[in-house]
Amino acid sequence: MARKPPGKAAGKAGKTSDPVDRIVDAALNLAGERGWRGLGLSDIAGAAGMTLAELYRHCRGKGAILDAFRRRIDAAVLAGPAPADPEEGARDRLFDVLMRRFDALKPHRDAVAALWREGTGVPFGDPLAALAGLCGLARSMAWMLEAAGISSSGLLGWLRTKGLSAVWLATLPIWLKDGSEDLAATMAALDRNLKRAEGALGSLPRWPFGRARPADSAA
Repeated sequence: MARKPPGKAAGKAGKTSDPVDRIVDAALNLAGERGWRGLGLSDIAGAAGMTLAELYRHCRGKGAILDAFRRRIDAAVLAGPAPADPEEGARDRLFDVLMRRFDALKPHRDAVAALWREGTGVPFGDPLAALAGLCGLARSMAWMLEAAGISSSGLLGWLRTKGLSAVWLATLPIWLKDGSEDLAATMAALDRNLKRAEGALGSLPRWPFGRARPADSAA
């Protein structure tokens, strides 16, 4: 599947006055260097240039820091262009949106690799962390559906969100190993996984992704 030129990726923030951004940047940098599971909140506070009490006022735990990171990536993807062609297939639109998400994650690949390796936010490792991570993932994937012009509402939207979450989790480890400039292996895996998700539940009405909503088509 051909890929549209990527938009500007969300890179590592420089010095920022926003305390949550400082906390997230510090946590990601430390995670990339030292791993995530053994990382202490006091370590993150020190790297962010604030006291532990200041960190507590803005992020009450490592889970909150990860949520802030996810919201940053979500916002970077959502700031990209809407589907240019409402007649474009849903799978193509989702392909573009998820590749945009990989572009946004690229500056933080080492941190994401540590999170994946240690089982944070995926269905293994610390059960509580995994549960929280999967809930956050589902929320992000619902927004990715909407970015592609596909409703995430109702039972069908819930099924779409589950399907897209599975696609993301199946493609992420390929991206982590893909050192190529054009991300050819990642694109191939994502295209393959989207096709599988589409075929696995093809008997459901308008599954998995359907067409653009009438409002989107009229825009």
